[in-house]
Amino acid sequence: MLSSRERVQRALDHQEPDRIPLDLGGSGVTGMHVSTVYKLRQALGLDSPGTPVKVIEPYQLLGEIQPDLIAALGVDVIELPGRGTMFGFKKTGWKPWTTFDGTPVLVPDGFNTVPEPDGRIFMYPEGDKSVPASGQMPEGGYYFDTLIRQDSFDADNLTLDDNIEEFELISDEDLEFCSAAAKRLFATTDKAIFAAFPGLSFGDIAQVPAPWLKNPRGIRDIEEWYISLASHQDFVKEIFERQCEIALLNLQKVYAEVGNRISVILVSATDFGLQTGPFISPNVYRELFKPFNKRLNDWIHENTTWKTFIHSCGSVLAFIPDFIDAGFDILNPVQTAATDMDAAALKSKFGGQIAFWGGGVDTQSTLPFGTADEVRSEVLERLKIFGPGGGFVFNTIHNVQPKIAVENVLAMYETVREYGKYPIVK
Repeated sequence: MLSSRERVQRALDHQEPDRIPLDLGGSGVTGMHVSTVYKLRQALGLDSPGTPVKVIEPYQLLGEIQPDLIAALGVDVIELPGRGTMFGFKKTGWKPWTTFDGTPVLVPDGFNTVPEPDGRIFMYPEGDKSVPASGQMPEGGYYFDTLIRQDSFDADNLTLDDNIEEFELISDEDLEFCSAAAKRLFATTDKAIFAAFPGLSFGDIAQVPAPWLKNPRGIRDIEEWYISLASHQDFVKEIFERQCEIALLNLQKVYAEVGNRISVILVSATDFGLQTGPFISPNVYRELFKPFNKRLNDWIHENTTWKTFIHSCGSVLAFIPDFIDAGFDILNPVQTAATDMDAAALKSKFGGQIAFWGGGVDTQSTLPFGTADEVRSEVLERLKIFGPGGGFVFNTIHNVQPKIAVENVLAMYETVREYGKYPIVK
């Protein structure tokens, strides 16, 4: 039997391993909402009732995927953890909290658990309530929405330093933490290690408002940012140029510490697709984004054995040839219900050129609203389409959401376990 690390490597090399590799929680875009993690752990008998689950990413309220759950499901990928969160506070000082749906959880000390009179919960950069809140969860909500804190600015006199404040060399503390974690996970598990480092994604709209900064400057409004892709293209390119220089230095520093213990690295989480088509024109991608994606991917491929991962939601068919040309090895989340994203067509056209990490089941319709039998049917169909020839890591289409029947979640993993062995039966 192959180790998980070998299994993932063979799949990403477009070879058929012993079974289709499985990811859950390897990254912030392949995880599971904490309330669903709780229900799954209860259903599998891993915890007694009322045992809290850690929220490891407060922005999306993602739950911790612990080793016992990894073992129970046969997960092949493990996250290289970081110290911080999207709101800038560290994952330390765990304290109890209960989500609006009644799930018992543990949250970091910087997480604000005190609701406003109207029931909202505000989140503050670095947990500092002396500055304006950078996120809010409405009463009854499941996630935090970013609050825009952009000051007025002179569009004709933009200052580069204002929009690169968050891009800096990795600190010695973070580097030491990352190095120790990589060495520990490589030595004590057989899992493929999935890494994500700040500052690699160019124009990631979740990060443009910089919810971790206390007083962000520059273009921080989401609408203004998208307008600037056309109206201030030269300025955006300057931002990306400086960001790229810092990112390359950080990649060198990280590689010197962790070497090839890492299997996969998330290089871009920028969304380029709507449900119905491209969000920007392919020409804008080629002009603004692709050159910088390619510079990072080229460095990684020339100096490491890491596989490069792009997360881009929606209908991205128009970009896939450019993603491949830019050096991406892996496409996620493979949103098959979006326009022009038919699973069989994607596999037929691009299956030998880029690996599909995701596409396993629709998290907008089938998983939350279908029956367990409908979940099994769709999962089986995707195994048969994406599995042959390798180039496939099973994951849902983006994170597993809350309010999903645990029977459907179990049906998904049971189907992967039963029918995900090679050769795939058609």
